[in-house]
Amino acid sequence: MHLIDALLDLCSQSNQPIIAIDGPAGAGKTTLAGNLAQALSAKYSVRTLHMDDLYNGWEGALSDELTQTLQAIITAHKDQRPLRVKTYDWHASNFREPVLLDSKDLLILEGVASGQSAVREKLSALIWIDIDEKTGLSRVLERDGQQYESLMKKWLILQSEHFQKDSTQENAEFILTNE
Repeated sequence: MHLIDALLDLCSQSNQPIIAIDGPAGAGKTTLAGNLAQALSAKYSVRTLHMDDLYNGWEGALSDELTQTLQAIITAHKDQRPLRVKTYDWHASNFREPVLLDSKDLLILEGVASGQSAVREKLSALIWIDIDEKTGLSRVLERDGQQYESLMKKWLILQSEHFQKDSTQENAEFILTNE
């Protein structure tokens, strides 16, 4: 079965469906999210949220605060209420003022920890994209710049600890590999 067909089937089984795309840095989650949003927009109005916008900087990214933010976003989406979202300004190292985003039919969450266990039961589908750590790091540095190498090496440890503790890949409905 084609991924889009499978996702349409899973999304049709719930009101206000949510798809999470999780996996290591550099795996192609953002690209897949964009492709899925475009393909699924024939049937649904789609909102995509990127975890990079919700993290509290490098050190506080995979925190309880992120979990609480995701839970609030998911609750609002399921209740068909506008989403109140504060996004992180990476240059200023703080959050911007919250914005109100109108409700959509389908929510796509993209990024590390988007499919975490605390929100997993509310998801219609969890997609894991796997990539070799060295290749993922190379792709991120090519995209964002070599100046992030030391921060990314620390991030790789944090994400690895998170995935191991959370069993994200083992709980995914779909596992894709990017080489």
